[in-house]
Amino acid sequence: MSQAERQWELDALRGLMLVLMTLTHLPTRLADPLGQPLGYVSAAEGFVLLSAYMAGRVYSAAADDKGPEAMKRAFFNRALKLYACQLALVLFAFTVIAGIGVALREGAVTDLLSFFLERPVVATLSAGLLLYSPALLDILPIYIVFMLLSPLVLLHGMAHGWRTVMAFSLLLWVGAQFGLGPAFYGWATGWFDLPVRYQDMGAFEIFAWQFLWVLGLWLGTQHSQPDHPPTRFPRWMVLLAIALALVGFVWRHAVGQTPMPDGSPVNLMFDKWHLGPLRLINLLALMVLVMHFAPWLQQHLPRWRVLETLGRAALPVFCAHLVVALLALAVFGPVKPGRPWSVDGLVLFVGFYTLWVTARASLAYDHRLAEHRTRRRKRALSSSGVGQ
Repeated sequence: MSQAERQWELDALRGLMLVLMTLTHLPTRLADPLGQPLGYVSAAEGFVLLSAYMAGRVYSAAADDKGPEAMKRAFFNRALKLYACQLALVLFAFTVIAGIGVALREGAVTDLLSFFLERPVVATLSAGLLLYSPALLDILPIYIVFMLLSPLVLLHGMAHGWRTVMAFSLLLWVGAQFGLGPAFYGWATGWFDLPVRYQDMGAFEIFAWQFLWVLGLWLGTQHSQPDHPPTRFPRWMVLLAIALALVGFVWRHAVGQTPMPDGSPVNLMFDKWHLGPLRLINLLALMVLVMHFAPWLQQHLPRWRVLETLGRAALPVFCAHLVVALLALAVFGPVKPGRPWSVDGLVLFVGFYTLWVTARASLAYDHRLAEHRTRRRKRALSSSGVGQ
């Protein structure tokens, strides 16, 4: 997406999601109070939904302008870039982080990488096949799968409408609430000798989270059309969304990130990894409010350039936040009440400064690369005699 086509508010939203994720993953006292600050919805849901929305806008426009094959290549190239990032992060975790964790006898790290420490060869090969995904490193694998499947979803939706696509996606989400993931794993192990346990394949239930991705693709595709009408919601829906968002906000900050005392089945309705129904309702309420009040927010909220910068370099910043979080966990361990505030302050400062430097360096590299391509095209046109 060119700078002229970029919407600063989308970059700012992605930047905000990255900031919230970093605050959640860094082992400081701020992780709990600032985790899920808007209700029983984390930054991960917003980041996935927003990323899918932007993918739907960009790649559906590419299909219209350059054809389906160009769109497929763009998706594949993006998936390949994500895969390279995942391999780099896994290699970093299996070498630097594992080494520090073992040397310092840090249980938070040895527990995180327990399968790798038990079976390093199998874990490494499985991670390369995106089967083994330790905690914190389990979001990019599902992104890669979504990217590879997205051309089929987009082309079907654009050609035949989105009703069937959304219905099937919703059906998969319902199945995930009733054990579709473990059932599919059990079926697969009947055909293949999978060396990885289900719990080591990542915390995110892909059959549930695909619904957010498909929803984002659909919205992005609709909004990619230059003549699309503005999104309008009936008054009753906006009022209901306000009520649901307020209930989620007050409930979360009144009782904490666990909605009910441990053991209550109600907590399953808010489960993050399976995208429980009450969590999904909370998220959809916030989505309605953001979309409804977007024009007013664009006019009245100040532009936070730092968030836009982080959002424009979302992938490098996302990877950098994982590196910083893993290093902090390996060196300082999990959140400790007796730890001096100065240590937490140092972790936060170094963490966010790293994100800022990463974003600036990534954007500077992209700018130089774009200038190089422009000069090369001009030289090619000049040598061919075009314009003379």
